[in-house]
Amino acid sequence: MTGCGLEPILALLAEAAGTRRQDARIVTTHISVILLAGKTAFKLKRPVRLPYLDFSTSEKRLAACERELWLNRRTAPALYRRVRRVTREADGELALDGAGVLVEAVVEMGRFGDDALFDRIATEGRLTPALITTLAQRIAAFHAGAHIDERRGGAETMAAVLAINAKGFALTDRLPADDVVALNAACEAALVRHRRLLDRRGREGRIRRCHGDLHLRNICLLDGQPTLFDALEFDEDLATTDVLYDLAFVLMDLWHRGLASLANRLMNRYLDETGDEGGLSLLPFFMAVRASVRAHVLAVQAGADATVIAEARAYLALAGRCLAPPVIRLVAVGGLSGSGKSTVAAALADRVGPPPGARVLASDRIRKRRFGVVAEARLPPDAYRSAVSEAVYAEQASRAAAILKGGHGVVVEAVFDRAPDRERIAQAAQTAQVPFQGIWLEAQPQTLMARVEARRGDPSDATAAVVRTQLAQAEAVRDWTRVSAEADAETVCRRACEIVDAAARPGAA
Repeated sequence: MTGCGLEPILALLAEAAGTRRQDARIVTTHISVILLAGKTAFKLKRPVRLPYLDFSTSEKRLAACERELWLNRRTAPALYRRVRRVTREADGELALDGAGVLVEAVVEMGRFGDDALFDRIATEGRLTPALITTLAQRIAAFHAGAHIDERRGGAETMAAVLAINAKGFALTDRLPADDVVALNAACEAALVRHRRLLDRRGREGRIRRCHGDLHLRNICLLDGQPTLFDALEFDEDLATTDVLYDLAFVLMDLWHRGLASLANRLMNRYLDETGDEGGLSLLPFFMAVRASVRAHVLAVQAGADATVIAEARAYLALAGRCLAPPVIRLVAVGGLSGSGKSTVAAALADRVGPPPGARVLASDRIRKRRFGVVAEARLPPDAYRSAVSEAVYAEQASRAAAILKGGHGVVVEAVFDRAPDRERIAQAAQTAQVPFQGIWLEAQPQTLMARVEARRGDPSDATAAVVRTQLAQAEAVRDWTRVSAEADAETVCRRACEIVDAAARPGAA
């Protein structure tokens, strides 16, 4: 590194962190060297020049460090402390932030344990729905404040990514050639198909200076909160993109790891925050492109490593599945309060429509949003007047029809104890010309009342008194598939999933 070698610099940094060089841990990537010592991490740029970055001089590395600090303080100000300068002093010795000639630039960061990384949390089964909900809120807030870029249209932005992918695939022979050709063609066809929507989103301000590299390994749990870090700092064009393409990286990462339900939850809670349902039909395409990037990057790096080659091929296969012709349908889940509608709807969602699964439209969340409160806030009885409920059901049906017409699956959940409400939601599917399936959950009165009384922090405001009122007015539901909700949630969800899966098979009525 710049003539003096890396070891003296690492020794200087270890000393600044209050430890010995031999006690510090070193992590090396293709563009960085990170020294971990005590409660501090020092990140250096390697003096490399690649097709997509140039760190060949100490001045360029300093500029990259300063850019990295600024970008990441948007989301992790407590983690990114400052940029330090390693200098060569007049006496020939190295110094930290001295007055001499610049030798290296270093980003000083707070240190966290590997067990705080979301990829480790996911691998160990510690990634909970609550964490995913908070993560969705964090990403949504970050995107809302990100700088809007009006230089390029949305289609042009994605065309540039596809061109990079094609070049990347050309650099390796570790992937099945026919599959690569088919995937490139499918991506180009999707770009043509979505061109108008992509460009419209650009005009709407959806292209922003995002994170750019938002996968699970670049998210950590800091002070109990999901924290985004290590944003892409070396390529403004790659990191300036549609906000849903930014989100798609972590969605794809979760899906690839077999965590489809959490990916679907992340998407739904993000859309609850942003209302950005107009871009839903882009997510399978965006996820496919993200998977394509991982496929060719791993394939190029794999060498003869069979494990890495297998993972690259798994990403390639995932990209193809994301772009497969989708089966669009509407599934409605109804039942009296306490029957488990929200739990069943969440269990069904990743099985309905293309990745990352269906948009879940819940009447309770729609009602809360109409009154401008968070989903868990309690509303007064006046918010449940017949006129308000009528408006909620009408909005639910209208939004469902719009999403279905756009080419994405939908799961709706509400009480649906009135025939006109069931007819209206079925009409939404008919309007969009997609299949409809209604599931009615039923349980004994004492079961329903016990469940609503046990709720805490739930979007539903129902009480035992509400359940008694519903029971007094209830009519037998014969037009939807009836499912007993008396058993435990896992059993009920499994039965509902079997019914929905069976209806999706070719030739099913």
